[in-house]
Amino acid sequence: MEETKKKWRFGVNRWIVLLLILAGGYVAYGLGYMPVRPHIQMPAENVTDSLFNLFGQPFHITNTIVALLIADVILLLIGWNIRRASRRGDLAPKGISGAVVALMEVLYNMTEATAGKWAKTIFPYFATITLMVLVWNWTELIPGVDSIGWIEEAHEGQHGFDLEDTFLGIPTIVEPVVEGDHIEPAPDAGHGEPAPDAGHGEPAADDGHGEPVAEAGYGEEAAHKTYLLVPFVRVASTDLNFTLALAVISVVMTQVIGIKALGRSYFGKFLNTKTLFKVPMFGVIDFGVGLLELISEFSKVLSFAFRLFGNIFAGSVLLFVIGTLVPVFAQSAFLMLEFFVGLIQAIVFGMLTMTFMAQATISHDHGDEHAEAH
Repeated sequence: MEETKKKWRFGVNRWIVLLLILAGGYVAYGLGYMPVRPHIQMPAENVTDSLFNLFGQPFHITNTIVALLIADVILLLIGWNIRRASRRGDLAPKGISGAVVALMEVLYNMTEATAGKWAKTIFPYFATITLMVLVWNWTELIPGVDSIGWIEEAHEGQHGFDLEDTFLGIPTIVEPVVEGDHIEPAPDAGHGEPAPDAGHGEPAADDGHGEPVAEAGYGEEAAHKTYLLVPFVRVASTDLNFTLALAVISVVMTQVIGIKALGRSYFGKFLNTKTLFKVPMFGVIDFGVGLLELISEFSKVLSFAFRLFGNIFAGSVLLFVIGTLVPVFAQSAFLMLEFFVGLIQAIVFGMLTMTFMAQATISHDHGDEHAEAH
C-alpha cells in the first residue's frame, strides 16, 4: 500500500509569531517613537532608598538583588517540585524537574570520575554553583528584565533621551514663554547667547554672585534635561560584587576541602621547605613553586569573577545594542545565543570549582622522592 503524503500545514503558532513581528514593527517604526536603550553602567542601580547602615555605609536594595531574589524563588520552586515528585514515587520526573534530575546525574558522574572517594563531599558545591549560576544567567531571557524600568534624570556626562522622543509621548520639559498670543523669542547677543538685558532697559536678575540668572524661556539649552531608563530588574551576573562573592566562596571552600583531606600537610603545598636544606637545588625550586601556587589561589578569585561577569555583561550590552538598532525580531537570534552562553558559563564555573577541589585533595609532597633520588 502506498503511504499517503501528509500535507504541509501552516500551523497556528506561525501565525502568532508573524502577528507579533508585525506588531513589533508597528510599535517600533509605525508610531514614530525611537526605542529607548536602558542605561548601561557597571555598578547596579538602587531600587530603594537607604534601609539601614552597614559598616557605616547606607544599604540599598539594587536591581541585581531583585534579580537574585527572583532566581532564588525559581530555584526553590524547582526543588519543591522535585521533592513532590519523589514523594509520589515518580522514578522519571517530567518537564523541568526531569531535566534538572538528568543534569544532576551527569554532574555527579563527572565528579565521581574526577574526585573518586571525595565525590560525595565535592558534588554538593559543584551542583549548587552550576544550577544557581545557570538560573541567574537565564533570568536575562525573561521578558522585561533589563528593559522595563523607571525614568530618571540623566546626570552630567551621561547620555540621555528627550521624553518627547520616547514611547511615553510626554511633551518637552522646556517650553517657551507665552505672553498673550505672542511667543517671545530670547534676545540674541550676536554670538548665540542671550543678552544680559531683557530688552526693556532692565538689567538681568542677579544670583548674588555677580552672575546673571537665565529667565524662564531664555537659557533653554541650560535648562534642557535628558532622561534615562533604569531597569527594575538587572541580571545578577552583570554585577561584579555578585561574581566576586561567588568566586571567594568557591576558592575558600576549595581550601577547606584540601585541609579536610590532607590536614596540616596541605599547607606544605604553599610553603614547601622540607627539601630546602637536604637538596638545596630542588628545595629552592619546590619553595618557588609553592609561592607560585599561593599566588595562583588569589588569582583564581579574579579569574572566576571577571570571566563570568565579562561574558554575561557583554551579552546584556549586545542585546541592548541589537534591540536599539533592529528592534524587530533580530534580538530573538541573540537571545538564543545568550541561552547557550549562560549555560556554558555556568558549567565552566562549576567544573573549574570541582576540578580545583579535586586537586586540593591530592598530596603535592614530592620532597621524599627528591631525597631518595639523591
